[in-house]
Amino acid sequence: MFSHEIVPLLKIAIGPAILISAVGLLLLTMNNRLAHATDRVRSLAKEAQAAAEPGRARLKAQVVVLWRRTRLLRHAIELVILSALCGALLIIALFVTVWLEMPLAWFIAALFIASLASLIGSLVLLILDVNKSLVALQLELAGDD
Repeated sequence: MFSHEIVPLLKIAIGPAILISAVGLLLLTMNNRLAHATDRVRSLAKEAQAAAEPGRARLKAQVVVLWRRTRLLRHAIELVILSALCGALLIIALFVTVWLEMPLAWFIAALFIASLASLIGSLVLLILDVNKSLVALQLELAGDD
């Protein structure tokens, strides 16, 4: 592989590398949301055990919503990790294509599409998580009446 071949390749590989960086920040955000939701589930479960019957049902309803949020976030995290893995494989495939002079355009395109599809799926699940968090907030505020 000569320098006249690698410089254009590096230019092409910048896009997937930026994607991996952005996905890493998204993963950090999702992980923080998951940690907060699981901590909140634990504290609400303890409160529900100690609460009188009228408040217990409201607390249990909040726990159910938060449990659903944690499942959504887990799946979103799995998809965003898959997106990063596909991006990394895409960069490797780009280099292998040039280095071994193998025509892997279909494979490169498939990795790129898989990476973006996984990213889209994780973002959809993140939107659903945000909506569920508003439901949990609504249940909590309803208990203050």
